[in-house]
Amino acid sequence: MNSKERFSSRVDTYKKFRPSYPREAIDYLVDVVGLKPQSEVLDVGAGTGIFSRLLLERDVRITAVEPNEAMREAALAASEGDSNFRAVPGSAEETGLPSGSYDFIVCAQAFHWFDRTAAQVEFQRVLRPGGKAALVWNTRITEGNAFLEGYERLLQELGTDYGKVNHRNISREMLVDFFKPGALRDARFSIRQVFDFEGLSGRLLSSSYCPQPGDPRYEPMMASLRELFDENEREGTVNFDYVTEVFWGEV
Repeated sequence: MNSKERFSSRVDTYKKFRPSYPREAIDYLVDVVGLKPQSEVLDVGAGTGIFSRLLLERDVRITAVEPNEAMREAALAASEGDSNFRAVPGSAEETGLPSGSYDFIVCAQAFHWFDRTAAQVEFQRVLRPGGKAALVWNTRITEGNAFLEGYERLLQELGTDYGKVNHRNISREMLVDFFKPGALRDARFSIRQVFDFEGLSGRLLSSSYCPQPGDPRYEPMMASLRELFDENEREGTVNFDYVTEVFWGEV
């Protein structure tokens, strides 16, 4: 499936069940990376606008680029009436935006879908001199307790193409090559989601590698998820833990 269309049928679950990002990570972008009120920020692969909305709270001006129409429309609806926000069709490789017009580029949970070489050229084109890019991921913790380890096994065994599209396939060497020599800096923060079974199911279904209803793999996966939940829930919930990783610098 075209990567730009993978989430068309998952917009509702994505909006409802995907995690936000820690306030400390946004503070870091302001205090260390240098976002300021009225900075011109390009959110590339903005999806439903989860990260954009956190930045809007800091009074920056956001242009969200999102190739998937359904997700773009969701982002527009969620920020309707905010004069600091606009969303446009386009991609990391071809934003269609003017050269030298942005102070910052942010990519939250998106960079692993890009053609890195083409995106690097495009980022260099649209950033102002001295402008910076920040790549952000909520990286799910996959070990440390039976639930986290069991969920990872479930994805590996029953997910459609989990190993192929996992953002962990982006190595540090790839990131070093994307930024200017010696420019890459990084920071890490923590965030947690607490789910009942409905929430856990929604979180799984928001992932592009989860088979959907009608796929012969769907029922076995949901049955395995139910079993995993029942074995590990405490007072009706399980914890989804993440490390929020921020990689940034001049491109």
